[in-house]
Amino acid sequence: MLYISSNSKRKYQSQMGKPKFAILLLWVLCILCIILHLNVEARVSSHLEREIEAKLKQLNKPAVKTIKSEDGDIIDCINIYDQPTFNHPALKNHTIKAMPDFLVESKNSSSEDEETLTFQTWQKSGRCPKGTIPVRRILKEDLLRATSLNHFGRKPPEVLKNSTNAFNHNFSNSNSEFIPKNRSSAYLVTMGYNYVGAQADINVWNPKVTQPDDFTTAQIWLKNDNNPYFESVESGWMVNPKLYGDGATRFFAYWTTDSYNSKGCFDLTCSGFVQTGQVVLGGALEPISSHFGLQYSLNVGLFLEPDSGNWYLKIKNNIAVGYWPAEILGSLRHSAILVQWGGQVSSTNIKKVTPHTKTQMGSGDFASGRFQNACFMQNVRIKDYSLQLKYPQYVSAMAEEPYCYSALNVADYGKEPIFYFGGPGQSPNHCP
Repeated sequence: MLYISSNSKRKYQSQMGKPKFAILLLWVLCILCIILHLNVEARVSSHLEREIEAKLKQLNKPAVKTIKSEDGDIIDCINIYDQPTFNHPALKNHTIKAMPDFLVESKNSSSEDEETLTFQTWQKSGRCPKGTIPVRRILKEDLLRATSLNHFGRKPPEVLKNSTNAFNHNFSNSNSEFIPKNRSSAYLVTMGYNYVGAQADINVWNPKVTQPDDFTTAQIWLKNDNNPYFESVESGWMVNPKLYGDGATRFFAYWTTDSYNSKGCFDLTCSGFVQTGQVVLGGALEPISSHFGLQYSLNVGLFLEPDSGNWYLKIKNNIAVGYWPAEILGSLRHSAILVQWGGQVSSTNIKKVTPHTKTQMGSGDFASGRFQNACFMQNVRIKDYSLQLKYPQYVSAMAEEPYCYSALNVADYGKEPIFYFGGPGQSPNHCP
C-alpha cells in the first residue's frame, strides 16, 4: 500500500489548487474587462443618444397639427415663427417677408387649374392651418444614416482637380477651371452678367440611385462666382436615399456660402432658409414622367428682391416656397454672375474611378433620346437688371462625363430651345 504523509498531502493539494485559482482569477479579470467595456460603450451610446435627441429637438418643432402622408412621411404643421431657421444667430429678430408682388406673374385660367393639381404626395392627406407651415419630420433613423450629426443635410465638400478650361470664349478668359472629382454634371450654363433670377420647367423623373452615399438631381444653380470658392442658391428635384431614406423623387432647396464646406444645407436641415408657403421641402413629387408616355414638369424659379437682398423661391409660376434671407448671404445678396440648369450625380465612383457608379441622371437615358426619353428643361429664362424674363443671350451645353451623362441644347430655328440632359452612368458600351 502506498503511503502519503500529511505534509506531502498538503503540498500536493496546494499545488493542485494553484491552476484552479489562476483560472478563477482569469475569469474574474475577463468579467471585469467585459463590464468595463460595456460601461464605456454605454457611456458612448448614452452620449450619442443625447446628441441625437438634442438634434431632433432642434429640427422638429412642436406641431399644431400632424399629417401622415400615404408615402410614410410625417408632416408637422408648425407655427411659421417656430421654424428651425430662427435658430440662426443672424435671424433672431428677423421679420418674415412675403414674396414681393412683382414676382407674381399674371394668371390665366389654365395656370389656375394647374395650381389645383396635386404635386406633392402628402397633400392628398390634408392641409396645414393658416399661420403654420408644413415641415417633413426628421426621424432618428435619418440622423443615423448621416456620416455625422454635423454633416446631416449637407452635400459632401467638393474634392477638386485642376482641368483645362471647358468654356468657350463667351464665358471665360481663364486658362483653367476647377472640376469637382466627386460630382458629375451635365448642364446648360450662362455667365458674365449680373443675374437677379432664373427659372425653368424641369421634367420630373425617378432615376435609380445604386450606391448608399450617391444622390442625383435635376436643378437650377445661381452662383456668385466661377471658382472653387463660391456661394450658391439651388432648387429642383432629387433622389437621395441617404438623406430621405427612400428612392422617391423629392423637391429640394439648397444653399451654401462656402462651397459646400460647413455653411448651408438641404431644405430645413439647418438654419437659413425661411419657409413661407404650403410646400414641403423634401416632399415627394408626383406624378412622374414615363418613357414614351405622359411627361410632367415642375416650374421652379429663384429671384432676387434687390432692395432687401433676399432670394425668393417659387414653384408653378406663382406658389411661394420661401426665401434665403440677405443676413446669411455674402455678395450673392447683390446678384449672381453664373446660372446653370441641368443634372448632377454625387458619387465617389465617377471620373476615371472604375467601375463607374450606375446611379442615373435625369430619366436614365442620354440627352440624344430627346422628348419622352431624356429629361428636359424648357422655358429656360434669366432675369437681369432690365427686370425682364428672357432667354439668355449666350449659353453653352456642358457635360463633364459625356459618355456617362450627356447634354444637348436643341434650338431649332424659330422654336423655343429645349435643353436635354442625363444618362445611365456605368454601362458596358459607353461608361466603364
